[in-house]
Amino acid sequence: MTQTPLAPSAATRRPDTRIALRTLAIASTLPYIALKAAWIFGSRIGIPDGSPLLDHRTTMIVANGITILMDSAVVVIALLLTQAWGRRVPTWLLALPMWVASGLLLPIMTGYPLQLVVGLARGDGTGTGSGEPSFLDGWVFGVVYGGFILQGLALGALFALYTRDRWGHLWKGALRDLPPSPTGPALRTTAAIASLLALAPAVMHLVWATGSTAGLDEGRIADRNNVFYVMETLNTLFAVAAATGVLLLAFRRRSALPLAVPLALAWGSSAASACWGGWMSLASLTAAGNLSEQATPAMMLTYGVQMLLGALVVTLGGYFFSERAAVVPVRLPGSPGTASAARLSGARA
Repeated sequence: MTQTPLAPSAATRRPDTRIALRTLAIASTLPYIALKAAWIFGSRIGIPDGSPLLDHRTTMIVANGITILMDSAVVVIALLLTQAWGRRVPTWLLALPMWVASGLLLPIMTGYPLQLVVGLARGDGTGTGSGEPSFLDGWVFGVVYGGFILQGLALGALFALYTRDRWGHLWKGALRDLPPSPTGPALRTTAAIASLLALAPAVMHLVWATGSTAGLDEGRIADRNNVFYVMETLNTLFAVAAATGVLLLAFRRRSALPLAVPLALAWGSSAASACWGGWMSLASLTAAGNLSEQATPAMMLTYGVQMLLGALVVTLGGYFFSERAAVVPVRLPGSPGTASAARLSGARA
């Protein structure tokens, strides 16, 4: 995708809004980072007696250190989306971290509120649907997930403003406005492969969401609650949505559907499937000492296919935007005519 300079008017449009969103994104990381840092230095705030988190001190320190770095990346992204130097970064250097952030935050942004609603409907304020003691105090989930939701909302708004200013010409219009593509057959073949890949995690998560224990480890079977069922339902929907997004892009026909809709479906759902598949795979490695909590081959295969699905969809999206940037004209501020985006800069993003 070619780098396109932002119009001066666009770069300065509604600066107060961007500053407020940046402040919100950065501030919402502080409770999580403070809590994790406290645990690293030995505090037990929010950790009840008997919590399994107290059993492996070294693992806890390493895991908390990694997650602090991950949440600190939100600060860097927020600055990148609102500072002048952020308009000059290569596309991949922004798109990849933002895709990962979308994939990690979107399931929480959708899942946590749904868990609370289900919990309230069942008379369980925690949303867990379990009478067993938690490994963390209940207030910790509200603080942590509340912060994640605020981060997701703020970063999402900033990213939408940034992409509209820098690349908005690439995703405006309807599907029927897309010109014939010289790589159309390859795009349709890849989309078909992606949709077939999506079937495996979609079916498995649906099976688990409807109560089956097939392919689950003993620990997961014992710990099933409202959280489990909500997340399995969402994982099913993410796999289906990712396939739907790429199929709409590949088999365009004469649809009046805005181009932004299948792009958003493919972006968010592929990220959620891939990143949570990777996160669950990583989490299973920390349970190597507990046979009852080791992921089964069916679970690892499901997570692996989710990661493969996400990688395929995001690669397809990269080719789609690169091809579109080469043919879609963009008007520079003060210019009487238009120029091909491919000729505006000699550098490839």
